[in-house]
Amino acid sequence: MTVSVFDRKGTALTAFPHAPAETPIETPAGTTGIDPRTLLHWLEDGGEIAFLDLREEGPFGEGHPLLAVNIPFSRLEFEIAALVPRADTRIVLLAEELVAARAARRLSALGYTGVHVLSGGVEAWSAAGLPLFPSVNVPGKAFAECVEHAYHTPDIEATELDRLVRAGADLVILDSRTAEEFERFHVPGAVSAPGAEIVHRFADLVPSPESLVVVSCAGRTRGIIGAQALINAGIPNRVVALSGGTQGWRLAGFELERDTPLPPRPPVGPEARETARRRAADLARRFAVPVIDRAALEWLRADPARTTYLFDVRLPTEHAGGHAEGVPSAQGGQLVQALDKWAATRGARIVLTDDDGVRATVTAHWLRQLGWDALVLPGLVSGTAPPPAHAVPVAPSWAKVLSAEEAGDRLRRGAVLLFSDSSGDYRRSHPAGALWANRSRLGPPERFDRAAGVVVTGRDPATAHLLALDLEEAGIPAAVLPGGEAAWTAAGLTVVSSPVEPADADRIDHLFWLHDRHSGNLEASRAYLDWELSLPGAVGTPEAAGFRIGPAAR
Repeated sequence: MTVSVFDRKGTALTAFPHAPAETPIETPAGTTGIDPRTLLHWLEDGGEIAFLDLREEGPFGEGHPLLAVNIPFSRLEFEIAALVPRADTRIVLLAEELVAARAARRLSALGYTGVHVLSGGVEAWSAAGLPLFPSVNVPGKAFAECVEHAYHTPDIEATELDRLVRAGADLVILDSRTAEEFERFHVPGAVSAPGAEIVHRFADLVPSPESLVVVSCAGRTRGIIGAQALINAGIPNRVVALSGGTQGWRLAGFELERDTPLPPRPPVGPEARETARRRAADLARRFAVPVIDRAALEWLRADPARTTYLFDVRLPTEHAGGHAEGVPSAQGGQLVQALDKWAATRGARIVLTDDDGVRATVTAHWLRQLGWDALVLPGLVSGTAPPPAHAVPVAPSWAKVLSAEEAGDRLRRGAVLLFSDSSGDYRRSHPAGALWANRSRLGPPERFDRAAGVVVTGRDPATAHLLALDLEEAGIPAAVLPGGEAAWTAAGLTVVSSPVEPADADRIDHLFWLHDRHSGNLEASRAYLDWELSLPGAVGTPEAAGFRIGPAAR
């Protein structure tokens, strides 16, 4: 198989052949290959395990095992520590053979000691009769569908909602997506109430217990979870999810409000805050959500046998306004939908914190039903969070950095210029003469002129440095020109765009599966909503995915 790097006109300038199948792949001592059935057993044995799919977002999103967490190889060393923080975690890698071997070596160099490779990759998984799922964040989406089945979460069709709005009915539409998504588009008249804010701010947003409350998102997942969170929290109002969210609204022939910036969000009123506290306390009691203090957190984080994640579930703007060092922001509603963006070690503990415990409790009661050991630490952690035991001991290396003058000199002497940001970024703007390259598809770069070498540039330092390090490892002199128009201009380069290059077929970092469902393609929206509805059948029983839905979740 040969993968080409393209110039801005689409001409294949440099081809990087993958290693032939018979070429021996060197992996670190102690790295073992396992078969799919062994992996299935490991995923069900109750021990900690990180099942990592290292393919770029395109092939990952076209089809992957349900419980695989995507860390694209192009950013592996810069993302692994946050997602898999314990160095002796049992890790299984899914990737093409050459990439798997390179990744295993890099993880071993970082200090990881329990790395395994799924022999045969995704083809072996499929050949074993095991399902592959398209899209991203599939466990969270499947979970919402199972929640709807288990709780019989009520919904409302877009045509009925429109009729009620036109009739002047007493209702409030709450949009449970992030503020950024709400600003791009939403159902007319909706109010932004992201994730766990929907319970936290409810009494301010919906002052009358007589109002019908309609919860919307862009599809089904967060509408179902938001509506059921209100019901679980004991809200007195009638609560329903908007069937299909904004996509269902468009399929019914209605228009959305678009590009509407939100004003600064006011603080929660004292009465609303107290009401939310009471509801959260009752939720914690009924769903057996453990509440801990700072001393317990320090004990958990010092436990060498378990991974303990710690997340601040407040709004990102609140987190940016002040937080303890070592406590990342992970907005509550997003954790439920897309936990695999923050935590890759199944079987780990997750401690959630906020200012008063409300948003942490709402989020934790869902994570526990997702099958995770979630706990709540009310009140913000001050100072510095206790570091976890057995943390990854070594940071990734950095490649040599060039000044604009040095880069310009190398390029004049014949060095190849590679652009390492996403293919979408390349299309929008890149230095003239640069070739788009992705680390996952370089293979052995045998066709480079070793004397001239390579200059790697891009706005994202992680992908640029990792690509340069791979080239150096292969014996190709490579260094990084820190990206940005100013640096490129100083190096004597002009900035150009290429709206159709690289070709779609070569954009492995972009997911095309029903990608235009929010851009007016109603058939894609219909297909996507049908796919979400089919998830419970595709998953099998909720227990097969690790879900434990209901008040007696754990």
